[in-house]
Amino acid sequence: MAATKVTFTFDAGTLARLNDASARLAKPKSEIVREAILEYHERIGRLSERERHLLLRKFDELVPLIPKRSARHVLAELKALRKDRRQGGRRSPSLSS
Repeated sequence: MAATKVTFTFDAGTLARLNDASARLAKPKSEIVREAILEYHERIGRLSERERHLLLRKFDELVPLIPKRSARHVLAELKALRKDRRQGGRRSPSLSS
């Protein structure tokens, strides 16, 4: 693969972490950056651990709020809704008429 030389600007903390990773892994900085970009790119669209835990916490808060109704009750409610929708129109006269 042909390589292209590019220039990036890093803050002091990022540069220190790059230097540390390069020294600890005995790899060139460019390889560390390539691997980091590849890993970051593969995570695009996925939830981070923090996001996953937040969503799970929200789910755990919402589940107890789900009404506890029997399937028979839910089916009866849906049947009534469908019946009302088929009848169409307003039940009371419009205010504009």
